[in-house]
Amino acid sequence: MRYESARLTGFSVSEGKEKRGGVDFNFLLLVLLLLAMGVVMVLSSSYARAYYDPGHVTGGNAAYYFIRQLLYACFGVALMLLASRLPMGFYRRYAFPFLLVTLLLLALVPLIGVRANGSRRWLGVGGLTVQPSELAKLAVILSFSVLIVRYRGRMGSVRWGILPFAGILAAIVGLLVLEPHFSASIIILALGAVMLFLGGVHLIWFVTAFGAVGAGFVVLMTFFPYASSRITTWRDPFSSSSDEGYQIVQSLYSIGSGGLSGLGLGGSRQKFLYLPEEHNDFIFSVLCEELGFIGALLVLVLFALLILRGYWIALHCRSRFDSLVCAGITTLLALQVFLNVAVVTNLMPCTGISLPFFSYGGTALLIQLGEMGIVLSASRDILEER
Repeated sequence: MRYESARLTGFSVSEGKEKRGGVDFNFLLLVLLLLAMGVVMVLSSSYARAYYDPGHVTGGNAAYYFIRQLLYACFGVALMLLASRLPMGFYRRYAFPFLLVTLLLLALVPLIGVRANGSRRWLGVGGLTVQPSELAKLAVILSFSVLIVRYRGRMGSVRWGILPFAGILAAIVGLLVLEPHFSASIIILALGAVMLFLGGVHLIWFVTAFGAVGAGFVVLMTFFPYASSRITTWRDPFSSSSDEGYQIVQSLYSIGSGGLSGLGLGGSRQKFLYLPEEHNDFIFSVLCEELGFIGALLVLVLFALLILRGYWIALHCRSRFDSLVCAGITTLLALQVFLNVAVVTNLMPCTGISLPFFSYGGTALLIQLGEMGIVLSASRDILEER
């Protein structure tokens, strides 16, 4: 009876003093395995650039990026375990305060943000940088989940099923465009669409949205020359292999030279200052070069297993809010893996999308592990119900 009550109200029994179950061990093991592989790949892919760093940021310390990533990974695991201990009601209760804080941080980025590569996407906090766009992805998942549960049965109407969600997306994407950060905008729009689909919005609105996206694409190609140049480069990167197409050409060389079994861990040649962002957005290219097709396939299989396990947890959650949050976080993970691999293999135009658990970056790694902790928190209630 108490479980049925929890399903109807949307609140978890675990919000009280009752003891919760253990976390989903399979999901946790896959996360830790991918994280360990990612930290090792950061060391392998970054030591050449860290040693020869022309900007003298690293001080010639070849392990500079590895040490920082290892520290972030340790803090991230601690954050994941903490997040797994908090009841799901906590995330529901503070979803909108978290959204407001995220909007405030996004609004500050164009004003006082740290500029790099022609964009302002980070806020400097002491000697550290924070990327609010990573927070925005989680904010969309949590706030949309709360609204979908709240407006259950009214998601077919414009007033309750469209306007509140469209307002949140418009505010976030509008602030991201000011940075500009189009890759994050694409992910958030896709994530919002998936959440609305899960919430039961009529398909006609998706058709309308696709039309609006098409119009937005035309505007983007017309008024943002660098975006149109990326499309041209994507279609034939070798036509400008020493200019706009340089990065993707070097990525393809790196992937191709790996062959079936790779050159061996640490054996990449392209990471010696040929391939830009080799320890960040293009770390998968180095992985293919060093571990070959077999190693790359293994990593993708592990990601697939993690994604499938995440959806399994979402399907077995006993409250709709828990299910929506788990499905949203898992979809976000799947989107980022697919888009990153698509970019480095030139399946889609080049844009800045990191590979979860692998790409160097403190904010992204901490938030990704925190999101995994939320899924683990939901899994505790599933195991308890058994």
